[in-house]
Amino acid sequence: MKLTILGTAAISLIGAVAVAQPAPTRSSPGQPAPAATAPAPTDQSPRDTAAAAGNNNQAVATSDANAPTPARGANSFTEGEARSRIESNGYSNVSGLTKDDDGVWRGKAQKGSQQAQVWLDYKGNVGQQ
Repeated sequence: MKLTILGTAAISLIGAVAVAQPAPTRSSPGQPAPAATAPAPTDQSPRDTAAAAGNNNQAVATSDANAPTPARGANSFTEGEARSRIESNGYSNVSGLTKDDDGVWRGKAQKGSQQAQVWLDYKGNVGQQ
């Protein structure tokens, strides 16, 4: 009896899953076929550089460009990771790193012979003021 009840429940469940799936669309003879979805963008499409900056952007940058201004947000970089990120962007002698109220690491660094005020936001963008 238990086996029959379980078997019936399993068949009911499988039937419910099959019913929940959308039926494929077909066109009638003489009718145009349904519109296809838009093709995926290729690597030749322009990159969205505006998405790297600002405070109203998605958490993951859609660009490889650094932002002109830091984005505010909860920054999980440690001081050592912040220093390493800034150095990997061409700066040296990084010092005085502190995290401000907006979650942005700020400090001093040198690029070439120039001293600069640098920052690192929670997205990993590096810049200078």
